[in-house]
Amino acid sequence: MSAVQSISSPPLLLSLKEINVRIDEREILKKVDFELYQNEIVTLIGPNGAGKSTLIKVLLGILKPNSGQISQNTPLKFSYVPQKFNPSHSLPLRVKDLLALEICDIETKNQIIEETGILKLQNAKVQQLSGGERQRVLLARALLRKPDVLVLDEPMQGLDIQSEAELYEYVRSVPERYKCAVVMVSHDLQWVMQGTHRVVCLNKHICCSGLPENVQQHPEYQAIFGTQRAFYQHHHDHCAHGDTPTTICEHEHHPHIHPEPEA
Repeated sequence: MSAVQSISSPPLLLSLKEINVRIDEREILKKVDFELYQNEIVTLIGPNGAGKSTLIKVLLGILKPNSGQISQNTPLKFSYVPQKFNPSHSLPLRVKDLLALEICDIETKNQIIEETGILKLQNAKVQQLSGGERQRVLLARALLRKPDVLVLDEPMQGLDIQSEAELYEYVRSVPERYKCAVVMVSHDLQWVMQGTHRVVCLNKHICCSGLPENVQQHPEYQAIFGTQRAFYQHHHDHCAHGDTPTTICEHEHHPHIHPEPEA
């Protein structure tokens, strides 16, 4: 049983055991164990080249590991929001055309469009959207699939601080709103320590995992990100993965922090 799991933990959605991935004789993932529970938010962190995107591909079924076991309690529906989405300007793709590619009942569709703040963007060309607008559209499209697991791969890259804050706030509400788990790859340690239920620190293997306040004290985390990157004190009123944490931030201002790229 995981150190952060309790008797009242929500159902286990999927489990990865002893996952190994090698590409061109390079070891990308080594003996990775990963579990995901219903309605939790898990953030993957680690240096460049740590295998985060590779692990995401394994989760999505895009990449088959060289060895290891992947199990799901029930068949799962995944939705994926990529790092970048830059369709050709020669493609006359409007926002409403992109959303129409997903089949969804009109009530749910209208709700998602309103909640993601893209109602006024329906006739706009996707190529002409700002970074924040585009990410909102991609998130809306992903949610229209009614996923069991929403996967976000560095969704905040290139966004201004205001757009980031708004999008993070919405992502925090997704499990409760849509009853799905969220797996996010992020370099934003502010989000990691404030907005996620569980952190998994990856560097080809799982260095450490658990509640944010515990992970930031782990020697392997500190070896990667340093000992001066602990910005938050958390007070959680939950003991299960899927409960929404009550987080009290003890600082008034929080810089946007990125880890240094791997040498």
